[in-house]
Amino acid sequence: MITNARQLLKTRDLIWAWTVRTLRGRYQQSALGWFWAIVQPVAAVAIFTLVFTRIVPVDTGGVPYIVFSYTAVVPWTLLATSITDMAMSLVQNMNLVGKIYFQREALPIATLLARLADFGIAFLLLALLVIYYGIQVSPVGLLFLPLIFLIQLTLILGLGIGAAALNVFYRDVDPLLKLFIQIWFYASPILYPISLVPEKWRWLYFLNPMAGIITAYRDVLIYHTVPGDYLLPAALVSLTILIAGYWFFKKVEFQFADII
Repeated sequence: MITNARQLLKTRDLIWAWTVRTLRGRYQQSALGWFWAIVQPVAAVAIFTLVFTRIVPVDTGGVPYIVFSYTAVVPWTLLATSITDMAMSLVQNMNLVGKIYFQREALPIATLLARLADFGIAFLLLALLVIYYGIQVSPVGLLFLPLIFLIQLTLILGLGIGAAALNVFYRDVDPLLKLFIQIWFYASPILYPISLVPEKWRWLYFLNPMAGIITAYRDVLIYHTVPGDYLLPAALVSLTILIAGYWFFKKVEFQFADII
């Protein structure tokens, strides 16, 4: 993996060029442009806020539900959109993969980087909401943000690269992946606080890496505290997924040109 990572660094110009191309293609013919980066999470949060404040009230520990849910929806949207885009990155560029040799993982990585631009815009709105509602943020807790973000990127990269390779062989991967992400959404603490999960089952619940990642974002950004021990399982599971996903990608990479 270290050798492959060094070779990948040599293709950083290609990754950057493909990232810019992806962004231009996504918003070039769009009337709203970058505004679409926040439409999906804002629309979802608006519905969640209506349901879980008016119909089925959820205790968020004194934090406005709109901030509580948006803090989880922003990183979740990054994960969901990135993985689905990465899974299609190879098959949507069949001519390039089949005719030119390069580090093929550059395509899913560039796709992820393009989604990071959307994440940055959505996260800026989150920061404005935190300021607007007067939520105090722990300066020490903010130091954990890069670590939380790195763990999430590790998870996304592992799943995305693995899905991209698997999708070359089985086109069922795309619809199955969307179904899996939908189920995963409800298995993560996005709509509800972690306190609703029975204490005796939390060790199992935190084997879901997004449970630890989302809880960590909330602790740092809206609960004025630092992440707890739950972040370690998230990091270990994410790293394991990255290693397994990248290993599988490199193991079957030589077959891409023939199959595509």
